[in-house]
Amino acid sequence: MVTRFRRYRQIADVLVKYGFGVLVEEVIPGADRLRVFQKRPQEKRSIYERIRLAIEELGPTYIKFGQIMSTRRELLPPELIKELQRLQDRVEPLPFEEIRPVIMDYCGNLEDCFDLIEEEPVAAASLSQVHRAILKDGHVVALKVQRPGIVDLIETDLLILQSLAARLESMFPDLQIYNAVGMVEEFAIQIRRELDFTQDGINAERLRRNLKEVPGLRIPRIYWKISGPRMLVMDYIEGVRIDDVEAIRAMGISPVEIAEIGFRAYLKQVFVDGFFHGDPHPGNLLVTRQGEIAVLDYGIVGVIRPEKRKVFVDLLLSMSRTDVAGVLAALENLGVRIRREDIDDVKDDLYLTLLDYRETKLKQVNFAFAIRGLTDTLRRYHIRVPSNLMLIMKVIVMVMDVGVRLDPDFNFDRRLRPYLTDITARQRFSAETLEGAVRSLAGAAGGLLALPGYVNEALRTVSEGTIKFEIEDRDLNAIAGIVDRTSDKILVGLVVAAIVVGSSLVLGVAEVQIPESISVLATFGYVIAVLIGFYAVYDAFRHRRALKRQK
Repeated sequence: MVTRFRRYRQIADVLVKYGFGVLVEEVIPGADRLRVFQKRPQEKRSIYERIRLAIEELGPTYIKFGQIMSTRRELLPPELIKELQRLQDRVEPLPFEEIRPVIMDYCGNLEDCFDLIEEEPVAAASLSQVHRAILKDGHVVALKVQRPGIVDLIETDLLILQSLAARLESMFPDLQIYNAVGMVEEFAIQIRRELDFTQDGINAERLRRNLKEVPGLRIPRIYWKISGPRMLVMDYIEGVRIDDVEAIRAMGISPVEIAEIGFRAYLKQVFVDGFFHGDPHPGNLLVTRQGEIAVLDYGIVGVIRPEKRKVFVDLLLSMSRTDVAGVLAALENLGVRIRREDIDDVKDDLYLTLLDYRETKLKQVNFAFAIRGLTDTLRRYHIRVPSNLMLIMKVIVMVMDVGVRLDPDFNFDRRLRPYLTDITARQRFSAETLEGAVRSLAGAAGGLLALPGYVNEALRTVSEGTIKFEIEDRDLNAIAGIVDRTSDKILVGLVVAAIVVGSSLVLGVAEVQIPESISVLATFGYVIAVLIGFYAVYDAFRHRRALKRQK
């Protein structure tokens, strides 16, 4: 069991070791009682490199926190982001005897479940280590086993992080703009999910279902009978890292084809499924001898709802078209708030970034240049961005970087724009869009049809109250008639507008191949709308003349 005082002492020792003794004195409560000594760092390294080394020495909680913060390009300087991306989550493996009890929690007698378990792990990280095994039915599997005691350590570290974040914000009010307390709270939710391996398995199963129709992609199967929160059993997959281009070629596989498979897979996850693998670094993507991409590690996933998906598509399309107004409108719809006094400066910076991207040869600068320019602008003006939006941007940048490494001529922008245009066109005619339109129209029609009843109810309520109106039957009937005719005309107007808009959408989408029968139907809709419109105008003039004659 790790006590908070002992852990504070360990943290203070590490920070002092790397030259952050002043921070210890200012932020860590009771630093004087920890009896740490001011030491200068042994080697002359940059401050960002020393931050990264200190995080690695502090252990799993801080490594995971640093890895998540490496996605927050809108908050941190590029030099620190670069160091955080180098964080290594590798530790010395535990002896097999120490993790055997965890395995036995899910399979009491190992001989009844496995023909073989290799005691030497094939991988070891701060939260778990992986052992190769063979089941009784002959399937080769990987056992992802949680390290004993890791939950207690992480819970202690989370309490310390929450305390330090609150102390930082209270001591340095200027730092409140970074919302350190909020970031720690988000991180706590994320790492607790990662500690539950059952959630990993659920994520893997969902990705497996979503991507089963994508050729060349492989998601391991989960063996639920011997899996649980502390151990996950899945298919064992052998392969080489996706960024090892020479090894891929040595297997007789084209790196260009691998880049295309990955491109299709991640675009489908983000823009079609709305559920995506959130950590596509090369260590989590293997290329098998069959020319497949195997996706590993499902602790970090992203979710983007359909309405947000459409807005994100608009954001990327606006960036590719150098449409600053479109970029800002999309950001606002995604929950990004820009201070009024900064708007003009943000527009200028964004326009310059997108202009530089458009005018640079695309073989030298990929679309990642524009995304990084956007996040740099957000950071300069201290603009908060929803973490899920930054996760999507991080995934797209990582996919682009891997794609260019596999295929130097890989042009993400040229492939992305037609793909997004096609998605936009399809979304206009999706079942969800049509269902929403029908619901809106039905709601509006229902409201209009109920209007006479509401008016009658209001009149009855007034007549029963302290205020009384003397209204002759002739006048009341006239009012009711006017209300009825008005509601009818509004309803007709709505129907005509719906027909015109629907027909315009059908005939105006050039990117989608529309059957001739649908085009004819849309044209017929225009004709009907025009006829109804003429009749409505004629009827309005007729009633107006009739009223004048009555007067």
